[in-house]
Order: sequence, then structure tokens, then C-alpha cells
Amino acid sequence: QVEPVESGGGQVQAGGSLRLSCTFSRLSFEDYPMAWLRQAPGQPRKGVSCITWDGTDTYYQDSVKGRFATSRDNAKKTLYLQMNNLQPEDTAEYFCAAVTDCRSTIRYLGVVPRAGQWGQGTQVIVSS
Repeated sequence: QVEPVESGGGQVQAGGSLRLSCTFSRLSFEDYPMAWLRQAPGQPRKGVSCITWDGTDTYYQDSVKGRFATSRDNAKKTLYLQMNNLQPEDTAEYFCAAVTDCRSTIRYLGVVPRAGQWGQGTQVIVSS
């Protein structure tokens, strides 16, 4: 089984909301900070949000602050991303990953999973 498995994407109008989920089965999920990254066509994959292993700290790309909220359930090995007031510029493929460090995940490009692998992603399309 390929993991992680991302779900919850779809097509919405600007101003709408979606909730993404990312589930692992084999990974020691609670050992890692977890991040959401997104990749628009022709663009590099960029960190959108990140949450520490215990959920006490969260980090966001400036463009989504105040609109997106990430959370995690370690017992379910699941990461979430609540996206509100979606805008056309949020259109992208969304991926989750276990990462090394939240600050660098948000700040830099070229992030690779610290453990596990890239999943299939889930597509988000926001129409104006």
C-alpha cells in the first residue's frame, strides 16, 4: 500500500472551503513534524503548513495565514488541513509529508519526505 494517502480535494468556487486529510498506516506518525505542500502546474512544490509532532506549534506560508488551519490526530495517524476562503491562487495538487523541520519546510523549496514517500496527492481547483 502506497502511503501516505491524501484525500478531500475537489473543485470549489472562490470563498469556499475544503478539508484535506492525509493518512499513514505504517509510519511512526507521532515521531515526526508533518507538513502540507502544494504544487501548481509549472511551479515548484512549496510548503503550505506544518505542525510539530505533538501539535503544539503550527507554521504557515504567508499567503494562507488566517485562512488555513492544520491539525493532526496521532492515534489515527492522520493529518488535516482545513482550508477556508479559498482563492483561485490556491489551485494546486496538495501533498503531505513527514518532514525534518517545520521552519525550513515553510521557508525553502526542495523539501523531501524525511520518512515515507510522496503520496498521490489530492487536487484542489478553485474557480473565480
